[in-house]
Amino acid sequence: MKIARRQMLQSAVAAALSARPCLAAAEAYPARPVRVVVGLPAGNSPDIVARVISAWLSEQLHQPFVVENRPGAATGIATEYIVNAPADGYTLLLALAGNAVNGWVYKLRYDFIRDIAPVASIGGIPLAMVINPSLPAKTVPEFIAYARANPGKINMGSSGNGSLPHILGALFEMKAGVDLLHVPYKESVFPDLLGGQIQLAFEPVPAVIGYIRSGKLRCLAVSTKTRLPLLPDIPAMDEFLPGYEATGWIGLGAPRDTPAPVIDTLNKAVNAGLADPKLQARLSNLGVVPDPMSPEQFKTFIAAETKKWGDVVKFAHIEAE
Repeated sequence: MKIARRQMLQSAVAAALSARPCLAAAEAYPARPVRVVVGLPAGNSPDIVARVISAWLSEQLHQPFVVENRPGAATGIATEYIVNAPADGYTLLLALAGNAVNGWVYKLRYDFIRDIAPVASIGGIPLAMVINPSLPAKTVPEFIAYARANPGKINMGSSGNGSLPHILGALFEMKAGVDLLHVPYKESVFPDLLGGQIQLAFEPVPAVIGYIRSGKLRCLAVSTKTRLPLLPDIPAMDEFLPGYEATGWIGLGAPRDTPAPVIDTLNKAVNAGLADPKLQARLSNLGVVPDPMSPEQFKTFIAAETKKWGDVVKFAHIEAE
């Protein structure tokens, strides 16, 4: 009996000791540098946001969070890379609004909702509906009336088929009942928009605010549900087209099956940053409206965005170039 009891105690001690490294590893996350993969070139707004958030996470979690750019295929290269990465929390994706659109436009070898675990929402970059001042419209209702009187004659520029500016324009067409001529650009739309060769674009507020304030472009509305403190005199599109709401949202994702404690650690750290006045100010300067969510809330949000944009893609018959 004594020998059996001794063997039981030794087995229990051995099991406890073998479990300790696993527990320590789980508690120690992150124990080494973390990569944040961005599917766009360095220097644009989402990339800068990724670097701001990564710096915050580095400070809060005491390990380097390093941004790695893998541009191409409308962020598809970066996303597929994350899908195939180890689900250990050491390789993250800067998730973007375009991820909710790409599956409807491109033939992908992954399913964003199935294969990427939502980690944390960072916020949204509002877009503005801007027109060349040569158009007679001063308000959204006046523009709608003018567009209905001139179907297919107003040129709307964007950064390409299925791009966020294109999608926002298509949502406007769907809700306003107008027919615009889409003109995709590989380079900037602004030379032709300022010159009058195209008359309309939906562009991020940070990119157009200088043109709006100088009078070179006329802003008819912002894409958010409510007005922006940055442009308090510009109405929200929802004031004229109820239910119109869209932003270039940004968040963090991870490979499917990433452990819940890892996701929870990252989510709490990001949300703490979004509540920090200094970080809020930095994001505001980049045109980002912070929008903290739990992982489950972010998952629900992404699913709703994916359905919404799927309806728009089908309505506008948007296909890959």
